Amino acid sequence: MVALRLAIKQRKNKDLILIHHSDRGLQYCANEYQKVLSKNRIKPSMTQNADPYENAVSERINGILKQEFNIDKYNKDLPIMKQIIRNS
Repeated sequence: MVALRLAIKQRKNKDLILIHHSDRGLQYCANEYQKVLSKNRIKPSMTQNADPYENAVSERINGILKQEFNIDKYNKDLPIMKQIIRNS
């Protein structure tokens, strides 16, 4: 929920409807999480069978960003994160 709230806080164009894609993990299905999505005009999207392989490309990209670029170690703005990735 912390990451979701941070993303909402940093969101620039609040008029656009966003899509939040996830597996069917309990935290994403929780009523409180779904209410935050709805309140902020974020449409939930989930894998069909809670199978992370259905989301393999996204999972791989996230893994590369975290493992190879240590992007999860920084609490920076998006432009700074993009620069970190480009310079790595």
